[in-house]
Amino acid sequence: MNLDGRGIPGVSIVTAEFTDAVDVQSRALGFDPAVLYVPHPIQNRTREELARIADDVIEPALELLTAS
Repeated sequence: MNLDGRGIPGVSIVTAEFTDAVDVQSRALGFDPAVLYVPHPIQNRTREELARIADDVIEPALELLTAS
């Protein structure tokens, strides 16, 4: 939120398990963040699985970062 307030775009990448938490926190702060959700859990993924997840999310992340 601090970066957005200073005009610096950002994107949060969150596992799908935390969708409700992001929604509640966003409403509480009165802030509509750019968020992308990835599969949960993350911690037990192999390098190959993590690379695939990153590949899947990079284009949408760049689109959100460069949207006006």
